[in-house]
Amino acid sequence: MCNKDIREYANKRNVRLWQIASKLGINDGNFSRKLRIELSEEKKAEIRVIIDELAAGQ
Repeated sequence: MCNKDIREYANKRNVRLWQIASKLGINDGNFSRKLRIELSEEKKAEIRVIIDELAAGQ
């Protein structure tokens, strides 16, 4: 599975993929499709920051 590390990171912090998509300004379906192909380390780092922000806000 591609981007398994991102999916697990979000799951451990109780953050849903639709929340990440919303923060990125894209549709949750589009974000799920994006995750089908392995993301660059730079994009993963950006998403991890968003996950941390969302987890801190809960």
